[in-house]
Amino acid sequence: MNDQNLLEDQPIAWTPTPDVIERARLTEFMRQVGVATWDELYAFSINDVEKFTEEVIKFLDIKFDPPYEKLLDTSDGVEFPKWFGRGADNPVRMSAKHENDLGPGTADADKSVRTPFAGLNITEMCLDRWQADEMKHQPAVIWEGEDGETEEYSYEDLFGEVEELSAALRHIGFGKGDAFGIHLPMVFETVVILLAINRIGAIATPVFSGYGVEAIASRMNAVKAKALFTCEGFQRRGKIFDSLSVALEAAAQCPTIEKIFVVERMAGDDWTPDERVLENENAAFYHELIDVAYEADDEEWFAEPTSAEDPLIILYTSGTTGKPKGIAHTHASFPIKAAQDMAFGTDVGKGTRISWYTDIGWMMGPWLIYGALVNGATICIYDGAPDYPTPDRMWEFCARHKVEVLGISPTLIRSLANSSEKPADSFQLTADSCSLNVPPYEKHDLSSLRLFASTGEPWNPAPWWWLFEKVGNSKLPIINYSGGTEISGGILMGNPLLPIKPCSFPAPCPGMDVDIFDEDGNPVEAGKVGELVIKQPWIGMARGFWQEKERYLDTYWRRFKNIWVHGDFAMRDEDGHWFILGRSDDTLKVAGKRVGPAEVESLLVAHPLVIEAAVIGVPDDVKGTAMVAFCVLRSADTPVRMSAKHENDLAGGTGDADRSVRSPLEAELKALVAKDMGKPLTPSKIHCVSALPKTRNAKVMRRVIRSAYLGEDPGDLSALEDPRSVEDIAIAGNVA
Repeated sequence: MNDQNLLEDQPIAWTPTPDVIERARLTEFMRQVGVATWDELYAFSINDVEKFTEEVIKFLDIKFDPPYEKLLDTSDGVEFPKWFGRGADNPVRMSAKHENDLGPGTADADKSVRTPFAGLNITEMCLDRWQADEMKHQPAVIWEGEDGETEEYSYEDLFGEVEELSAALRHIGFGKGDAFGIHLPMVFETVVILLAINRIGAIATPVFSGYGVEAIASRMNAVKAKALFTCEGFQRRGKIFDSLSVALEAAAQCPTIEKIFVVERMAGDDWTPDERVLENENAAFYHELIDVAYEADDEEWFAEPTSAEDPLIILYTSGTTGKPKGIAHTHASFPIKAAQDMAFGTDVGKGTRISWYTDIGWMMGPWLIYGALVNGATICIYDGAPDYPTPDRMWEFCARHKVEVLGISPTLIRSLANSSEKPADSFQLTADSCSLNVPPYEKHDLSSLRLFASTGEPWNPAPWWWLFEKVGNSKLPIINYSGGTEISGGILMGNPLLPIKPCSFPAPCPGMDVDIFDEDGNPVEAGKVGELVIKQPWIGMARGFWQEKERYLDTYWRRFKNIWVHGDFAMRDEDGHWFILGRSDDTLKVAGKRVGPAEVESLLVAHPLVIEAAVIGVPDDVKGTAMVAFCVLRSADTPVRMSAKHENDLAGGTGDADRSVRSPLEAELKALVAKDMGKPLTPSKIHCVSALPKTRNAKVMRRVIRSAYLGEDPGDLSALEDPRSVEDIAIAGNVA
């Protein structure tokens, strides 16, 4: 990649004020450990990871029963650290099967083993401890649907619902070690179900609410799920998505599934039972399951004693680079790292209202639930399209519920920015606005917002500045957050104490010993690009891939000895700010120079007509690799290397479907890239497409783009938001 990176000379956009620093939870933690500056804190956190983690446990007030005696043990190798160890006198039971699934164990799957770990059922840290004083009356979950319906539940309400469901599940025969699928939108019951599964010592496996049959079935078969939670349907853009049909068909392909529980989200005053549920002997409605709780004996109402290292959740990655990976996490890994990052990075504590536009199938869904509840915060859930029925929908939600921390993705902001730039007559006159020219974000009182947070993909400067200047009035920080499902949260993250540059990360997360290596495994100097690596274990580290030990080692550990190679290219500027430049396996070598797609894409989306862009490399006789760009335009009025068929479809053209059409925009975009990157690093072709193949958590699947363009097998497409987007790419490849 070019040493002189496009993002390197960005100015400081936001600097914390003294009152922001003083109120920050990170400042509180620094006082706890006795350091005065960020640099001192970070040095402490990586010089003694074990002591730092112990201080985090103290700060979050996590209790173990029985307590741990040794916090970290790497005797099985840095790839498989053991946390919260306990002596042989009072071990906690864990099935041998799950010891094998999570790591290098070899015990007999038909017997249980005594594992020397401290006791922890994380649901007690999310719920039980908040049932005293006034905390039990504080809101735990605020939910709003697309149609404007709202629901609010206190910590006492949530605790009661989770107790009921866990007692019911235990009463009908489910228990520790069983795997459950969760195929639901972000509704209140989703929170209850996740926690109830964990409370009985079972393993949750969430999947995206919009997944198709094969994507659900493959994941349920991989974990040998015993049951699946789904719903009758849910609303998106005013239409009903029939999730029940998908779930029933998927469950029929999973021989281990004994029960399908159906949440009645479409229930109303005139609700009648769905015949598909009544006719399926393995299916039951959620309310029927809750009724079972009152048949349970007193001894069935409890939190299962689990060890800190018992499996909690299996999170499947999006599969952007191949077959999806089942990431194994425990009671002591994912929730504690999530709560730490939420407290230190996004400044969340008791009573903070945090919202993240997400889905339970993306790691940010469970991250939001565990992290907020461990911190005693309020989860604000919006379940619907963020710009429906009007472009101000997201801002209306934030104002109504006084959201303080709003989590988004750059893709979402690009979309909202685009809708905000529509002609004035597209805005509706409201009681709060006397002008048709008022943009959506100015129609509502957003004074409760303290910060934005962002994850999912690298930023481009233009949408970053739009969010910061327009919506945030140049006063609210954008806390950039990058890591992954395997990390349980962040590697790099902003925080309330450090100045912020556009698109950057001011520092690594505390406790993450991070560096940037060259191809030979040596640290690079400022301004140079290399592989993002982690040099020591951390509490949220994946406990392997579910039943795929070798694949886990191949993916992260076998390039450099005892070093986690994350698969992202990164750069640190002279001021110490970090930048993620895209997946390292997406990096191109064009005419002997290494180029990151994000660099070129940032230039393309800076053009006022381009909403999104993706760049891939294809074989070239002269350069070895040539760049090809795909752009999504704000309007179909200006096609760029678009097939005439799609010109007709999108803009009413009349061209021959066997020919491609060009416009001056292609030359304009090439000139834009050439100006900054030089002519050798200019895309050889630019195609206009209706959409980019992306996962539901907004990651662009360049692997799929390249395969479809070259006419190769694109592999697993189960994580795609819209599989039809691949068709445009394939047609472009045929035309080229």
